[in-house]
Amino acid sequence: MQLLAIESTCDESAAAVITDQLEVLSSVVASQDELHQQFQGVVPEIAARAHLERILPVVDEALRRARVKPRQLDAIAVANTPGLAGSLLVGLMAAKTLAMCLGKPLLAVNHLHAHIYACRMSAGEDVFPTVGMIVSGGHSSLYRCSSAAEFEYLGGTIDDAAGEAFDKVAAMLGLPYPGGPAISRAAAAGDPRAHAFPRPFLKDDRLDFSFSGLKTAVRYRIAGPGRPDLSSIDLSEKEVADLAASFQEAVVDCLVGKAIAALQRTQLRRLCVGGGVAANGRLRERLSEATAEVDAQLIVAPIALCTDNAVMGGIAWERFRAGQFESLDLDAHPGLVRH
Repeated sequence: MQLLAIESTCDESAAAVITDQLEVLSSVVASQDELHQQFQGVVPEIAARAHLERILPVVDEALRRARVKPRQLDAIAVANTPGLAGSLLVGLMAAKTLAMCLGKPLLAVNHLHAHIYACRMSAGEDVFPTVGMIVSGGHSSLYRCSSAAEFEYLGGTIDDAAGEAFDKVAAMLGLPYPGGPAISRAAAAGDPRAHAFPRPFLKDDRLDFSFSGLKTAVRYRIAGPGRPDLSSIDLSEKEVADLAASFQEAVVDCLVGKAIAALQRTQLRRLCVGGGVAANGRLRERLSEATAEVDAQLIVAPIALCTDNAVMGGIAWERFRAGQFESLDLDAHPGLVRH
């Protein structure tokens, strides 16, 4: 059996054909990075309009590469939560139209749960139960994942997500968008101890994150309070590298600290990590060290499955087997669904 998964939660239009044995027959992703670079972040209206132009060609290409005719599909899956409202609606309407015209079952995908399922897709074996951590441009969240169908929200960011903070700090330092890779490259030549940035909530019992204050601390270190324009400040390459490295280390400390706290709180022995920021080399290195210290298994999604993609929509097979099909009045839910 084979299903078509569609992903359009933010700024990637993606489609994949996946069998019930989790074999990936095709995966197509159309990125919008070039459209949002001048704004140093995703503009929702631009993202939605780009999805309108790209979603059908992406679906068509995914089917072509998989050598599957639409009528040969057994189900249509689509991410309907969380994400940008306009972006979600484009993918959702495409999926509902296909399901209706082909007479195929419609399956809903929680985008955050799917990021954890990317670890299952790459592992080639069951990874549940596990602590799941999503670190991306829009979310920094922790879950107790008892099974592929049971996700308990443990905590998450109360303000900026880690990826958003990377983008904003990169802009402050005059680095290109997207900020995550740019910060990582600059940090490679910097001293992570050059600046003593705060580690919000690191010693707090809550399994929550906060990166807004850290972002502000970087800004004040660059220009001081009360100076709205950073464009006139000329930082040397060494200063940029040290700021990037110190900021990155602070973010990584917070993420690793809370991930280990979640393992200890739940008494689980496996950590699965997904999301765009999970591609960060320093984060991967520190997570590997920290999980080894507490004798826990670490599974991080491969880099190709960290950023938004439709392969992780393979989680829809779990709902298919459980008979959890959706009607054609399935709606988009942009906000974080904490279940």
